[in-house]
Amino acid sequence: MTASVPTSAEIIDLLPDAIVVLDAHRTITAVNEAAAELLARPTKDLLGASADEVLEPRTRDGKLVWADGWPRAALLIRVRRIPEQEVDVMAGSGKAVRVAVTGRYRRDGDGRLEGVVLALRPIERRNTLAASGVEVVSTVSHELRSPLTSVKGYTSLLLNRWDRLDDEQKKSMLEQVQSDADRVTRLITELLDISRLETGRLRLRCQMVDIAGLAEVVVEKVRIAYPELEVSVAFPGELPRVYADPDKVEQVLTNLLENAAKYAGSPDVRVEGVYDESRKELTIAVHDVGKGIPPAELPRLFNKFFRGSEGGRPSGSGLGLYIARGLVEAHGGRIAAESRLGEGSTFSFTLPADAFDKTFGDGDGSS
Repeated sequence: MTASVPTSAEIIDLLPDAIVVLDAHRTITAVNEAAAELLARPTKDLLGASADEVLEPRTRDGKLVWADGWPRAALLIRVRRIPEQEVDVMAGSGKAVRVAVTGRYRRDGDGRLEGVVLALRPIERRNTLAASGVEVVSTVSHELRSPLTSVKGYTSLLLNRWDRLDDEQKKSMLEQVQSDADRVTRLITELLDISRLETGRLRLRCQMVDIAGLAEVVVEKVRIAYPELEVSVAFPGELPRVYADPDKVEQVLTNLLENAAKYAGSPDVRVEGVYDESRKELTIAVHDVGKGIPPAELPRLFNKFFRGSEGGRPSGSGLGLYIARGLVEAHGGRIAAESRLGEGSTFSFTLPADAFDKTFGDGDGSS
């Protein structure tokens, strides 16, 4: 006897996580049994209802998730994935249920928004390796200690021995203070970015960006902190500008370059850009010829708090690559890493070159 093939609806009902499907107007078009159970509402009461009115999704600080319509990311045709975030939804009991929500946007052949598929998981039943807020603070506090100690030491020397230091010594100390201050600023930015990414409140300030020019600026800044670094930059002459947030792209590229400087074990680094006309996207890659990354670590590089082993000891905060992935995906791009032990590594990310032309919708994106 041949076993029957389950339908898509039957498969969704077998999933342990609550699944809620919305159309472009945020009307609930499908739910599975786990969703009806989680929301304490009969399926018939959910189907056809407005998610805004029935679920009233709110962020952890009580703000309505869709108070201003779909988020900006939903209107960018290359953005598909919705980063995981904690949201309170209203259950049939009249009580709010805190859930971890992730999902994907549904789009037509032209990339126009058709709706979204959401997966909801109760916070109390989550079984992930994500660190708590206390661990975030603990880790970042540890990372802050080193630059702040350096700043304090050099400023103390300058104040107490100003007359005994020559101009070159003063300049060297002040450059180090500036470098350490920049590091503190980046760590604070990372904390803010984690919060915005995980609550869906990241806002991109996009404009037309010359990526080749931006890369040159980033390389010069990183060279100040790592003077031994030998960086070559290769971008084709006719490279299209991309519609992106220049500060966030700079943050991603700075992170990849600093990773190469700190962990590659070789001063030779190459930054290059390649434009794919067929895919309408630009790829920016950072190549090093260092010691490489163990194959077992590659799949976890972009996880929050993952720290690679260097000489058997974890290094870094484990936040930089996680944030870089979130920033790239917010632009509708992808980030990846390749490596061969003893030969080096390549970190690359893509940015859509047609985002400006195909960003659509002025309101809630439902048209």
